[in-house]
Amino acid sequence: MYQGLLHLHSLLRWIILVLLVVNIIRHFSASNNPFNSTDKKLGLFLMIAAHTTLLLGLYQWFTGDLGLHKIQEIGMAAAMKDSVHRFWIVEHITGTILAVLLITIGRGVAKKSMPDASKHKRSAIIYLIALIIILAVVPWPFRAGIGRPWFPGM
Repeated sequence: MYQGLLHLHSLLRWIILVLLVVNIIRHFSASNNPFNSTDKKLGLFLMIAAHTTLLLGLYQWFTGDLGLHKIQEIGMAAAMKDSVHRFWIVEHITGTILAVLLITIGRGVAKKSMPDASKHKRSAIIYLIALIIILAVVPWPFRAGIGRPWFPGM
């Protein structure tokens, strides 16, 4: 079960990245257009994917070998001295929580009472910051020691 959830967690990263890019492009290019139901739905789908990924990641952090178990095994001080353990114990989860928080805030902009141009601009900027954070905390295959395959099961 753990391996299947890990694959789902890894697969959802691609959905989040695609939805983030689509939302960013849409909001930057539609600054003079009304904030319509398509904009709201794209933000909702992004938020659902991000929250689902976060929940799967939290489950893995608490039950897997690279999170809480590793802290109990080697201690927090030793984990912070090792870049691989620090990535999985602190950096990955903290960055993900921050990015999901920004995605949620970006989605909440749609509910604000402000001009549509401001909604588009704020959403685009918030989503862009979330994208940068996600790109920084994903265990890309080229990252030594922490890399994961491009697609689950590869």
